[in-house]
Amino acid sequence: MSTGELLSIEPLELKFSFELKKQISCSLQLSNKTESYVAFKVKTTNPKKYCVRPNTGVVSPGSTCDVIVTMQAQKEAPADMQCKDKFLLQSVKTFDGATAKDINAEMFNKEAGHVVEECKLKVVYCPPAQPPSPVPEGSEEGSSPRGSISENGNFNDTELNTATRGYVDRSEPQDKSAEARALIAKLTEEKNSALQQNNKLRQELELLKRDGRKNGGGVSFLLVILIGLIGIMLGYIIKKT
Repeated sequence: MSTGELLSIEPLELKFSFELKKQISCSLQLSNKTESYVAFKVKTTNPKKYCVRPNTGVVSPGSTCDVIVTMQAQKEAPADMQCKDKFLLQSVKTFDGATAKDINAEMFNKEAGHVVEECKLKVVYCPPAQPPSPVPEGSEEGSSPRGSISENGNFNDTELNTATRGYVDRSEPQDKSAEARALIAKLTEEKNSALQQNNKLRQELELLKRDGRKNGGGVSFLLVILIGLIGIMLGYIIKKT
């Protein structure tokens, strides 16, 4: 920081992160330390290479002003990244209420008796910031867990999903086979129960036939109903199996 009598200037070096074929900017901050209006003017040894906005202006008492310096895109890098370009910032007291329109070259003419404060600024080229290097896949730090088993002995997500899919694929046929066996067992049980019921009805039918012979050889109405029930049961069993 420059500690002149009129303006404080920060920084004293214009640092550009140099990149080929790219415009680069940096800024200066001018602070008025006086109770007067201060006019300033920025000059450079290479005006075609740099653009300064604003290159002239007025800083009111106790206030600050930011100056943006833009370096035009360069096609070639300088040798050893060294730059000989320089800037000169001139400042002078002016009348109260002055604006940038009131500034003229005569104000900064020392030969005319004006007290002009000057500050020289150097230009420094810096290499551009390098992005963080990518971590190789499979390294210990930052790598995604793709091994079969992680260091803590647990399966990672990929392995767990694969194992789960395999378990589901293997378990589905087993589940279907178990359901089929249960259905067959149920049907077999129903068939056996129906056969037992049929045998019981046959026995009762035989008893009825005997009673019918004892009563004169006629077939009772109850016998007809039982025969019909037996036929229905047999039809149901045949259809079910």
